[in-house]
Amino acid sequence: MINPKIKTINLENSKPILSILVDNSKSIPFFKEENNLNSFVNSINIDKSLQEKFEINTFSFGKTLSQLDSFTFNENETNIFKAITSVNELNKNKIAPIILLSDGNQTIGSDYEFINSKQKIFPIVFGDTIKYKDLKISQLNVNKYSFVKNKFPVEVLLNYEGEESVNSLFSIYKNGKKVFTKNISFSSESSSKTITTNLTSDKKGLQYYTATIQKIADEKNTKNNSKNFSVEVIDQQTKVLILTSVLHPDLGVLKKSIESNKQRSLEVQLIDDFNNQIKDFQLVILNQPNNKFNTVLNQLKSKNSNYFLITGKNTDWSFINNQELGFSKNYINQIEDYQAVYNDSFLPFYQNDINFNQFPPLEDSYGEISIYKEHQVLLLQSINGLQTEQPLLASIEEDNQKVGILFGEGIWKWRSTSFLNSNSFYDFDEFISNLVQYLATNKKRSRLEVNVENLYSANSIINISAIYTDKNYQFDTRADLEITLTNTDTREVVKLPFSLINNSYQVDVENLTSGKYIYRASVKGQNISKTGEFKITDYQIEEQFTNANDKKLKKLANSSGGKQFYKNQFKDLKEELLKNKSFYTTQKSTIKEQNLIDWQWILFIVIGLLTVEWFVRKYYGKT
Repeated sequence: MINPKIKTINLENSKPILSILVDNSKSIPFFKEENNLNSFVNSINIDKSLQEKFEINTFSFGKTLSQLDSFTFNENETNIFKAITSVNELNKNKIAPIILLSDGNQTIGSDYEFINSKQKIFPIVFGDTIKYKDLKISQLNVNKYSFVKNKFPVEVLLNYEGEESVNSLFSIYKNGKKVFTKNISFSSESSSKTITTNLTSDKKGLQYYTATIQKIADEKNTKNNSKNFSVEVIDQQTKVLILTSVLHPDLGVLKKSIESNKQRSLEVQLIDDFNNQIKDFQLVILNQPNNKFNTVLNQLKSKNSNYFLITGKNTDWSFINNQELGFSKNYINQIEDYQAVYNDSFLPFYQNDINFNQFPPLEDSYGEISIYKEHQVLLLQSINGLQTEQPLLASIEEDNQKVGILFGEGIWKWRSTSFLNSNSFYDFDEFISNLVQYLATNKKRSRLEVNVENLYSANSIINISAIYTDKNYQFDTRADLEITLTNTDTREVVKLPFSLINNSYQVDVENLTSGKYIYRASVKGQNISKTGEFKITDYQIEEQFTNANDKKLKKLANSSGGKQFYKNQFKDLKEELLKNKSFYTTQKSTIKEQNLIDWQWILFIVIGLLTVEWFVRKYYGKT
């Protein structure tokens, strides 16, 4: 009675959400469908019956999903899978059918055909569905490196779409000169051909090539008939030696990873069989050293040679601690598991995080590590989920000698896990390649390092990153970096500043015309610069398709419980959406409790009435 409460029930109606996903890639204008697509979207948005039943949200997508009502059709890539999964996540636990307006041709991402969508999907097919005769280069495989006067393999996969038997000519050109040619025949029964050849590396440096398949009669799309590739030709090979005290799976993994780069070869020897000759090798890897490594360590120290030391369960830490290598370990005879934690402050070379923290732990003797020379740490130790400041992978540089130390065995598990995570050994092999490249070279560390690819496709966004350090090789955030790009054909010059993002300087370059470019990255106020080159090809990935992929879109519709329509079937789509009883408005009730004392206006009225009553009674003597 002192503080009564009042309950109110609020009813809220929630209409189902209709998500419109619009393909904003360059394939739409390639099929000349911009106006048709805009008109279809406009028909949905202005339809009153659809507005009454649905809450309509419009999105555009290319590589990623954006909430836009206007479309530019200038995206260089198409990821239908990501667009659908993103809008599904956005409308989780809601009734939210999806209208997908696209030609169905995806260029990146996971296959969308069998996506597990909780929402019904209604694809609308845009683009030509007529099947035309077409020849195309589907895939081209080539090594990134070769050696002067050596041969390197090139593998090309050619595909034909059509019913008639046709003949064509496949060729490879370098600087306009034909270096390989072969006659090819195709038919409906033999629609795929693999061409393998070996080309000779006759000149040091970055070499560019073009593979082409000759146009056939009545072929509509010829933009997929050629593909550019590049090979960096070097004049020497890096030879790596592994000396080991034990046989271990790590040895096989290191050999596979290091030799995945064809400019490197690796030899494995047991320390008992070693002939004390290291002069023929650019890098020596010492696996699980013991006192038998005394001679080779003395050679490495006397010659100031670079080496990579790997410890583990069979390592003689007493021997290492007495060698004055720049580090030691206060160990006990107990084996510990060490998980990896990526350190983004590592500067000697660029290495991105390949989900190191998801890799299995390495094993080594338990104890505290001390590194008493100038060093950098790429990976830190984590024990039972607790991150420490102890190094797991570190590098030491002193007097032009580089030393790498991995404090643990079991790296073979990392390569297997990396494959399970990405369905490829590339990330792990690239990590080992970066480490070996850094340790195998005797060049003095540059204060400015620039990361640029050799080839870019037309109209792609070119990301260039750089790392700049002070004289103590500490990352310098105060620098003012810029890059100058010169087109060697037109002599057009573009100057752009770098932006500091996290622990690197970065710049995104757009709208460059196709051609060869020379770049010069420099630090303002310092006589420090880095030069190089790259090439932008005419290759447009969004223009490689001859027709819309309506078969795949239909499978997507069927697997999600939706239905496929074509661009001239708006009325049919509308009818399907309006009559579908699974798209209904839900009603949600909320109960709100409020103390009467919080309703101040009622309180004032009550107090006022009581006051009036008191005066009336007092006036008439009825107290």
